[in-house]
Amino acid sequence: MPAPPRLCSCGAIVPAGDLCACQRDTIRVRKRRYDATRPNSRQRGYTRQWEALRAEFLRLHPTCAFCGAEAQVVDHIQRHHGNVALVMNWNNLQSLCKRCHDSEKQRQERANVRT
Repeated sequence: MPAPPRLCSCGAIVPAGDLCACQRDTIRVRKRRYDATRPNSRQRGYTRQWEALRAEFLRLHPTCAFCGAEAQVVDHIQRHHGNVALVMNWNNLQSLCKRCHDSEKQRQERANVRT
């Protein structure tokens, strides 16, 4: 039996599992505020050398390490926090599809932060 719709704090009736428009707007504003304080990609270590390394890694490892689909993302196994040695370390890389990177990998990282 499907879950019943719920009442949002703004008064809108929202289907179970969905977000209200006001909640989506709040999330969008929060993410925009976070992105405004975040260093740009070059400042985080993603240089032309990284782009060349990424292209070569995807050429040699074309499938997702999690599901086996075509990989589009080169992910760092261990978070680098701007450490150039970890950014460019071939052994710290894995190929992932966009779906696994945005869901499974993020879930793993959130779990690791809590422990």
